[in-house]
Amino acid sequence: MDHERKSSEAGKRAAEGLREAAAKDEAKRESKTGQDLAKGADRFEERSRSSDGRSAEDKQKG
Repeated sequence: MDHERKSSEAGKRAAEGLREAAAKDEAKRESKTGQDLAKGADRFEERSRSSDGRSAEDKQKG
């Protein structure tokens, strides 16, 4: 069962490619807007609010 949980080399390369693409996209957006994008929990809250104007906490309450 352990072998099912191990990442393949192809999977590792794909994940690295996705991380690189995301970093490039983030840098491009930051340079366009002239400000850094929020990171971590701040980014989560920013994305949550942008979807419908409510915080994640408000969504969980009701």
